[in-house]
Amino acid sequence: MDRRCFLKTGLCALWACALGGPPFLPSRALGAGLKLKKGALSPHPSPYFIPIGSGTIRCLLCPRRCEVDPGERGYCEVRENRDGIYYSLVYGNPCAVHVDPIEKKPFFHVIPTTRSFSIATAGCNFDCKFCQNWEISQARPEETRNFLLAPAQVVQLAAQYGCASVASTYVEPTIFLEYMLDIAKGCREAGLLKVMHSNGFVEKKPLEDLAPYLDAACIDLKGIRDAYYREMTEGWVQPVLDTLKRLKEKGIHTEIVNLLIPGKNDADTDLRDLCRWIVAELGPDVPVHFTRFYPRYKLQGLPPTPVATLERAHATALREGLRFPYIGNVPGHPAESTFCPRCNTLLIRRTGYRTEPVRFRDGHCAQCGTAIPGIWKRPGKPA
Repeated sequence: MDRRCFLKTGLCALWACALGGPPFLPSRALGAGLKLKKGALSPHPSPYFIPIGSGTIRCLLCPRRCEVDPGERGYCEVRENRDGIYYSLVYGNPCAVHVDPIEKKPFFHVIPTTRSFSIATAGCNFDCKFCQNWEISQARPEETRNFLLAPAQVVQLAAQYGCASVASTYVEPTIFLEYMLDIAKGCREAGLLKVMHSNGFVEKKPLEDLAPYLDAACIDLKGIRDAYYREMTEGWVQPVLDTLKRLKEKGIHTEIVNLLIPGKNDADTDLRDLCRWIVAELGPDVPVHFTRFYPRYKLQGLPPTPVATLERAHATALREGLRFPYIGNVPGHPAESTFCPRCNTLLIRRTGYRTEPVRFRDGHCAQCGTAIPGIWKRPGKPA
């Protein structure tokens, strides 16, 4: 299927991510003043562009720096040039609204066992051949059923459903950065964490605008080779590495996901070099999730990642100095759980999305007192 084609049979707005099951948010709650409409658009001016003549603009949101003629859209398909002004078409128009475990993002070092109010719009600035959520990531916003959900309503609903955080997730969230930024500001006022799961393919200025209001980021470092990125995502790796370094500079808690695809990015040298880069540039305490691939989208002919490959990646990470490597998408595997890097005590047991603190107290190993990096408490409202 072509990237811009979409199944015209419609898409359920509360559609379930392939990694989970149905959302926790009951549909009857959506009757309380929320509206759902096929193709709902709310054009919102974007500051992330410059005019380059004859009505054409250059987008400054992601490293593609699309040059967009009047009436046309950028690569992500959610930004449109209207008479020389660039507009986001997805501000306040999420097509997915879920209440998820924070572990689903996946964050393992952010207030375990809590819920995260999770939203996404249509669109993406990558075309990953293995995308789990391609039905919305490769769709235009007029092709999805969208909620009319203002930033303040997102924050209100998150609090109503007992969530400790709001997550921008499922597709690349920086494509709806203006919306995410206003939600993040509301989260700060309400005492909620603002988190995102991102591919990291974003320019410096938008990330700097978001950073003061962003508490945690889970970044897909899909591989360490540029050739792999170009083949599998239509992107390139250096901007992702730059984003990871900027998040470290800003002091934003960061976790990394590396989806291992058989025969594509799972060679010993790939794993070694990826781990060495993380340790050298970000430090040994970054949680890294080596995640099992299942056949999806354009890679349905490949087998799932062998568990032995994931275990090899986990062993490589430990050998190269990473203190918190994990294995993902293998429920019940011991490497889902958190162990103290000093005394090897089991701190947090995980089986899928079931999470149980064992010998863990106030961000420390209860056995030896070692501090474990992460966000372990809900934020308070500002005075």
